[in-house]
Amino acid sequence: MLTGKTILITGGTGSFGKAMLNELLGEDCAAISVFSRDEEKQDAMRGLITDPRVKYYIGDVRDRLSVDAAMVGVNLVFHAAALKQVPSCEFFPLEALRTNALGSANVLESAIARGVQSVVCLSTDKAVSPINAMGITKALMEKIAQSYARRIATSGGGTTISIVRYGNVMYSRGSVIPLFVRQIRDGKPLTVTEPAMTRFMLSLTDAVGLVKFAFAHADHGDIFIRKAPACTIADLVQALKTLFKADNEVRVIGMRHGEKLYETLARREELRGADDLGDFYRLRMDVRDLRYQVYFIEGDTGQAALDDYHSHNAERLSLPEVEQLLLSLPEIRAELARG
Repeated sequence: MLTGKTILITGGTGSFGKAMLNELLGEDCAAISVFSRDEEKQDAMRGLITDPRVKYYIGDVRDRLSVDAAMVGVNLVFHAAALKQVPSCEFFPLEALRTNALGSANVLESAIARGVQSVVCLSTDKAVSPINAMGITKALMEKIAQSYARRIATSGGGTTISIVRYGNVMYSRGSVIPLFVRQIRDGKPLTVTEPAMTRFMLSLTDAVGLVKFAFAHADHGDIFIRKAPACTIADLVQALKTLFKADNEVRVIGMRHGEKLYETLARREELRGADDLGDFYRLRMDVRDLRYQVYFIEGDTGQAALDDYHSHNAERLSLPEVEQLLLSLPEIRAELARG
């Protein structure tokens, strides 16, 4: 799937974009284009990565012309560019809309116009039954992607557009684990929003594997989910304290703007028609058209037999299992090696 291909990563200087780039460097790709608006991060990446296959493009997904320039000759696109911080999106929802929804439309339209083979769009568990602006705009991104996919599918070919949806990526930029590690190092209280809160735990390696799986197996409009275990924030904090032999105070500060007690990766209505692929779920696109009068007569008699798939009912990690999962992260091992 990747051999000899030119691949574009939007948001290529973010945590996931860098992990995806490093993975692709081990493949026999012809070229990898990194697209982002962050000049400083691109310059730092150029200093670290000297592989001649890597090309850099300064641009913004909000600007269709800059996207078009980066899309020339591209075979595969991984679209990761987004505003991802829940609090900032809450205060600036129009900015989230412009990047996450309208910017995604620019990427998709450009890819279709250039005859790109496949586009995989990055989504989040926050897009399922969203209550915050980040989740709402990501849910809208999913709908926009599937609207293009539906149009292409009915015309009989063209660019394959799919979506990957996952929860928290451990030790990604802005996530809670590096924050807790810094607080432990600085001897400060560990600030916990709600100890009973649960989150899916996924490594960057598993997240990258999900994208590669989508490139290899996607049909028009598919949403792929990687099954992941979950843990409580209380257990995550305790596991970190145990590993670092820390006795920091734990201070409960209350939930932030737009936070949920648990996150959902798939609604039961989606799971009803899903394919269980072992480590993954494939959620099929709704292919019904606009002739709704049919459903006033025939309807859909099927009932969802499953519950939502969320971090409160997913596989729950025990405290020792959380510790082992943390030890699998190279960043945690590096921190522990510092003593």
